Amino acid sequence: MLFVNSRRKMKKSVNIEKTRNWEYLKLAFGFTLSTLTVPLLNSVDTAVVGNLSNPVFIGGVTLGGTIFNTIYWLFGFLRVSTSGYSAKAFGESNRREEITVLVRPVLISVLLGIFFVLFQKPILWGFIHFFDAGREITEYIAVYFNILIWGAPFVLLNYTFLGWIMGRKEIKKCLVLQLMTNFVNIALDIYFVKVLKMDVAGVAVATLISQITTTLLSVFIILKTFSLKDILHNINLKEIFDKAEVKKVGAVNLDLVLRTVCLLVTTNLFLEKAAHNGKIILAANSILFQVQYLMSYIFDGFANASSVFSGIAVGEKDFRKLKWVMRKSIHFCIIISAFLSTAFILGGKKLLLFYTKNTEVINTANQYKMWIAAFPIVISFGLVIYGNFTGATETAYIRNSMLQSLVIFLIVYFTVIPAYQNHGLWLSFIVFSFARSLFLMRYVKKFLEKYKLELNVKTSINSGI
Repeated sequence: MLFVNSRRKMKKSVNIEKTRNWEYLKLAFGFTLSTLTVPLLNSVDTAVVGNLSNPVFIGGVTLGGTIFNTIYWLFGFLRVSTSGYSAKAFGESNRREEITVLVRPVLISVLLGIFFVLFQKPILWGFIHFFDAGREITEYIAVYFNILIWGAPFVLLNYTFLGWIMGRKEIKKCLVLQLMTNFVNIALDIYFVKVLKMDVAGVAVATLISQITTTLLSVFIILKTFSLKDILHNINLKEIFDKAEVKKVGAVNLDLVLRTVCLLVTTNLFLEKAAHNGKIILAANSILFQVQYLMSYIFDGFANASSVFSGIAVGEKDFRKLKWVMRKSIHFCIIISAFLSTAFILGGKKLLLFYTKNTEVINTANQYKMWIAAFPIVISFGLVIYGNFTGATETAYIRNSMLQSLVIFLIVYFTVIPAYQNHGLWLSFIVFSFARSLFLMRYVKKFLEKYKLELNVKTSINSGI
């Protein structure tokens, strides 16, 4: 009898493991397909103008896009933290809290979006002087920026909406949302640039329309989950603006902002240095950076899955599930990094041709492609394990690891580049990426020990033990 019970328990445990594996993979691949549409928007923009006659277009779109990356990445917490809080509320089956964690960042998104529209001129002036890329490229940066800045409120709202939907594990809705965005952008890119001959302005208008479309579609999806009446009925301004809760949310978001600042300092210093090396080097680095973005967002899909599972595990007060998610995240870091590096080594040349047919740019990019081949291996843990921490809203570890990585980057950046030029520039970026993984992994044991104690205590209290 004891043997039979033991076999039943073992079989049940195996079935749970299989079910979790399938759920995780389904969520990860769904989120990967969904999040890949973000860099694909930039990639399509780059590819459309990259296949025009003037390589200056690539630099204009890339640096113009960098301005928006700088603005929006600073407020990426609107998606990341909303996803974590949404997952926790979903795990607790707390209907009112689900609405609260949506409304709070929506208000922040609207206010921030209006701010950027109002102060668009000084923002553009500051970035143009920072890049100092020359009159020809600057002209196209301004064209791109002056159109797309009107999309700021919509982009920030989209961050919030997507994060909230992700937290509820609604993969199909995320996928539909992002695919629709990409479809609209690609179709309009081709029409405005190829048919109407609008070059950089056409790319910007296409992206703006796709951003607005995404917002409208997101609102439609949310209202299918909660009716407007239901949302209004459950809005509690006291809870939304609760001092203790706002302070907690603020601390989480501040950590994520500091993390993003470190990332932006690195990215902008990289592109600023590339901009001073001539239009060909800038175009080549811009294309390689787009490839790097694509790889990063593949990891981001798995990070989002880990974030949702971690958030739900904390919400359900299930330490075993939290530990399982961490283990699964590490496994996939190894698998995905090996796959992406191998794929780029074998098919990198063909991928570069997607972005441009300019022989000089392609030949230059090929000189530095080994750095992109190394990128997935060094960055994987820094990108995926990050999701485990955000899901549990344990963001101090992320902040600390990024600050440490930035220090390493600056040391290499200022000491190596003078001797090795663009190779030195890529080396500094790769070292930064490796440091992100190394420093974040140092906190895994501490993270698990903390939650083992915390969740076990909570479980004991709730069970009356």
